[in-house]
Amino acid sequence: MHEKHSPRSLSSAADSRELITRKPGAAVREHVLGYRGFRFGARQPRCRLLVPDGVVKVMLGFGEPVRIADAVDPRQSVTGTSMINGLRATATLGEHTGQLSGVTVMLTPIAAFRFFGMPMAELAERNLDPADLLGREAGRLLCRLSECRDWTARFALLDGVFAARAQAGPECAPEVVWTWRRLGRTHGRIRVGELVTETGWSRRRLERRFREQVGLPPKQFAQVLRLQEALRLQDGGLPWAEAAALAGYYDQAHFTRAFKDRVGCTPGRFGTRRASSKPGDPLDFLPDQVTSVLLAE
Repeated sequence: MHEKHSPRSLSSAADSRELITRKPGAAVREHVLGYRGFRFGARQPRCRLLVPDGVVKVMLGFGEPVRIADAVDPRQSVTGTSMINGLRATATLGEHTGQLSGVTVMLTPIAAFRFFGMPMAELAERNLDPADLLGREAGRLLCRLSECRDWTARFALLDGVFAARAQAGPECAPEVVWTWRRLGRTHGRIRVGELVTETGWSRRRLERRFREQVGLPPKQFAQVLRLQEALRLQDGGLPWAEAAALAGYYDQAHFTRAFKDRVGCTPGRFGTRRASSKPGDPLDFLPDQVTSVLLAE
């Protein structure tokens, strides 16, 4: 997707691994959830299962390309060094071989609408080249990141870039922001009808505007949040059945069907993969969410 850039500090042996996570600066903390600088060397194919998490990710890469495929339908795939990943209702598979390095920016969907100035429905379920959304600014940003002396300088540069875009971009409707936050606070355990009543909008208007400014319809977004809550509870030590009940699923069968539809495997298989991951392997993009599991390395 882009020509490759090679920051001086990212050159390493093929089997090296580095992960730097950083909170954004105060000016963008409301919109940017975090930065993740990374460098992985793989001598054989490496595959990670990425579950739906309600976050928009901007990956700005300097190394070898990554192949992203739908975990439920692997025939749908895209390959690139840098990508903008919209909200998804189903999991994806990330595969790469060789030197993978760069930085990932985690955004709320509300922030992504403001930063990119486009309907989030056009980004949902898709992985786009940053140049498709940012034009020539994408290439210039990659060059500037590659010239930074260290991670601190890269994160500071990103703070400035996203602060400027936040000031220039469109604002979400207050009703959409309120609905998004209400869904987050309840972990998706609220009916769309209640949201309609509380916003004062019609159901059709709420669904249309929410999809435009967040990416998924409210019901689908709620399903992603319920899945995340079940994963978080199970990761904290609860059995799957108890975690599913607390997350709002009717019964274990309902949860298992929903899990397979969204992740592409059973909860038990996912849990086994996660438990068998190597000690110290950086599993998740955000500390309070279960976002991925390593399948092969």
